[in-house]
Amino acid sequence: MKQFRHNQQRPKKSTLIAGRIPVLEALQEGKPLDKIYVHNNMHGDVIEEIKQLAYKLSIPISKVPVEKLNSFNVSNHEGCIAQLSKIRYQDLQQVIDWVVAKGEVPLFLILDGVTDIRNIGGIARTALCCGVQALIIPDKGVGALNEDAILTSAGALEQIAVCRVNSLMKTVDDLHLNGIKVLASEMTANKIVYACDFNEPCAIVMGGEEKGVFPALMKICDETFKIPMKGEFESLNVGVATAMILYEAMKQRN
Repeated sequence: MKQFRHNQQRPKKSTLIAGRIPVLEALQEGKPLDKIYVHNNMHGDVIEEIKQLAYKLSIPISKVPVEKLNSFNVSNHEGCIAQLSKIRYQDLQQVIDWVVAKGEVPLFLILDGVTDIRNIGGIARTALCCGVQALIIPDKGVGALNEDAILTSAGALEQIAVCRVNSLMKTVDDLHLNGIKVLASEMTANKIVYACDFNEPCAIVMGGEEKGVFPALMKICDETFKIPMKGEFESLNVGVATAMILYEAMKQRN
């Protein structure tokens, strides 16, 4: 069955920063940016500095043709446009330290390849209700956390800590160094979700509906588990599956 996708509207002009120097200054000032669009033939010292700072801050850069930049309908973009984010992304290590300092047991959620913003919004809402302290997303290959996603989440995306990272592989290593076990949901796993121990410090990986968790990422996870199902059907919706898993984690922790 073909998945229905939500058509995203053009960003509001008030959320856009146009021009190389204004974008660079926004990065230097630490303004929350969702994404940076750069003309695919654009080069120079300022552009290189933008790229370096964006990588350091885990802000995705898209190289696009001039037609894409012109479609934003802003003047004097000079081949570079940044989109402001309504979410201020958090540093993962700082979040881990904050959770531990409060005397809580880490329960994090990692989204790998989840692109539908309605799913992301619903997942964030459930995560907040179930005691998840942080949502971890990659800087590429995930749906934009825009106004539609925030609306779908009923504001949960503005309340839960969201950590955007350059590499989920490296993130798993960082979690391991902090004593946090990483578990991946996989429909072919032998272990069922009820057999997992969610009382331990843990992070749960949920993959997109089309491809699931990236195989290389799956290999470095500590455990894989599945949700048992009756009947012959391919899989559950990722938002529904996440809710079932998180409520099992909350039940165990309560």
